[in-house]
Amino acid sequence: MNLLRRKSVTQLQADALTDQRLKRALGATNLTALGIGAIIGTGIFVLTGTVAAQNAGPAVVLSFVLAGVASIFAALCYSEFASLVPMAGSAYTYGYATLGELFAWIIGWDLILEYALGAVTVSIGWSGYVVSFLHDIGIQIPAELSAARGTLVTLADGTQVTAIFNLPAVIIIAIVTLLLVVGIRESANVNNVIVFVKVAVVLLFIFGAVHAVNPANWHPFIPPSTGVRGHFGWSGVTQGAGIVFFAYIGFDAVSTAAQEAKNPQRDMPIGIIGSLLICTVLYIAVSAVATGIVPYLQLDVPDPIAVAADHAGLGWMSAAIKLGAIAGLSSVILVMLLGQSRIFWTMADDGLLPKFVSRVHPKFRTPWITTILTGIVVAFFAALFTVREAGSLVSIGTLLAFVIVSIGVLVLRIREPELPRTFKTPAVWVVAPLGALSALYLMIALPWRTWERLIIWFVIGIVIYFFYGVRRSKLAQAKISETQ
Repeated sequence: MNLLRRKSVTQLQADALTDQRLKRALGATNLTALGIGAIIGTGIFVLTGTVAAQNAGPAVVLSFVLAGVASIFAALCYSEFASLVPMAGSAYTYGYATLGELFAWIIGWDLILEYALGAVTVSIGWSGYVVSFLHDIGIQIPAELSAARGTLVTLADGTQVTAIFNLPAVIIIAIVTLLLVVGIRESANVNNVIVFVKVAVVLLFIFGAVHAVNPANWHPFIPPSTGVRGHFGWSGVTQGAGIVFFAYIGFDAVSTAAQEAKNPQRDMPIGIIGSLLICTVLYIAVSAVATGIVPYLQLDVPDPIAVAADHAGLGWMSAAIKLGAIAGLSSVILVMLLGQSRIFWTMADDGLLPKFVSRVHPKFRTPWITTILTGIVVAFFAALFTVREAGSLVSIGTLLAFVIVSIGVLVLRIREPELPRTFKTPAVWVVAPLGALSALYLMIALPWRTWERLIIWFVIGIVIYFFYGVRRSKLAQAKISETQ
C-alpha cells in the first residue's frame, strides 16, 4: 500500500492534449470573468458587514489587505501549476502530481469545504438581498422561509418568528445547477454578462456613496479589544482576515476550469492573477466606503452594502445596487458549483470516488452527475446554515489548500526542475514560503470551533479513503495489474 504514489506530470500534460471529454471553450476573458465572478460576491456584499461588526470595525479594510497579500502569494503558485498541469481538479490535481495520493485525497476532501460550502454561504447572502429587494417593491417572503432553521427573525411589528428553512437559497441553487448541466459555454456567457453588471454596480456604490462618508465613523480605526480573542483589537483584524479570505477563492476556481480552457498555458495565469488584482482593489474601496457611511456595529446584517446605500440616500441607486448584488452573488454560486463538480469529476475519474460519478453528458459534454449531486447537497445545507457558520469553514478549507499548493510548487521545483514551465512563480523561494506561512497564520487566527469542525471533517474523509479509495484508485489498480 503506497500512500504517496504520484501521478506523472508529463503524463498529465499528455492527457491534457488528448482528453477531449470536456469542451475547451474558455479564453482569457472568460477565465478572468470567472475569477471576478467568484471573487466579487459574499466578501463585498455580506462578509464586509459581519466582520466589521464582530471582529475588526473599520479596520476590516486591513483584514482585506492581509487576505489579499496572502492570496497574491498563493495566486502566483497556482498560476505556475495551472499552466504546467492544465487539467481539471485544481489543487487536488497539483497535490497528486507533487505530494502523492494521500495528500491529493486530503486536498480534494478539503476543497469540498471550499467550494460546496462556498456556494452555501453565497446562496444565504443571495437570499438576504432577494428578500430585501422584494420587500422594497411590495412582495413579502414569509420570514419562516427566509433564514436558517431555528433562527429568530424579527418582524416589522417587533414580534419574532422561528425560521423553518431558507427557501430562496434553495431556489437559486436549483437554477444554477440546471444551467451548469446545460453547458460550460452557456454558463460562461451568462457569467460574463453578470460580471459586467456586478462590477458596474460596485463602482456605482463606491462613487455614488463616497459623498456620504463621515470620517468620524472610522474612529477608532481598530476598536480596542474586548478581551475576547478575535473580538476587535489586532486579533480581530487577523481573525477577520481569515474569515474574509473566503472572498478570494475565485482565482482558485479559475484553475478548476483548466481542462475547458482553449490555451491554458497562456490564459490561466492571466485569469488567475488578473481577477485577483482587480478584485482586491475593489474590496478595499467598498469596505472603506461602507464603514465610513454606517457605524460598524450596525453592519451585522445579511445585506450590509444595501444598508450603506440606503444610509447614503442613493434613492433609485439603492435598488440598482441590491439588484446588482443579487446578480453578482448568482455568478459566485455558478463558479463555486462549477468548481466543486469538476473536482468531484476528477476524483471519480481517478478512482477515488465511484466511477459512475465521472460520466459526461453525451450532448452537453458536462459532468452532469457530479453537478446534480453537488447541487442537491449544497441546497440542503443552504436551507439550514447561517452565513457565518458556513463562511468560517470555507475560509479554513481554502487556506489549507493554499498552504499545500505553495509547498507543492517548491517540491516540484526540486524533484523535476527540468520541466518546461510557461509561467514561473517569481522569486519562488521567497513567494512560496510566504504563501504557505501567511495562509497558515490566518488559519491559526480562526476560532477553535472552526478547527474542531475541520478535524471532524478530515477524520470522516480519511475513513472513506482507507475503506474505498486506497485500493480502488487508478494508480492502485495499475499496480495490482503489474503484479499479476
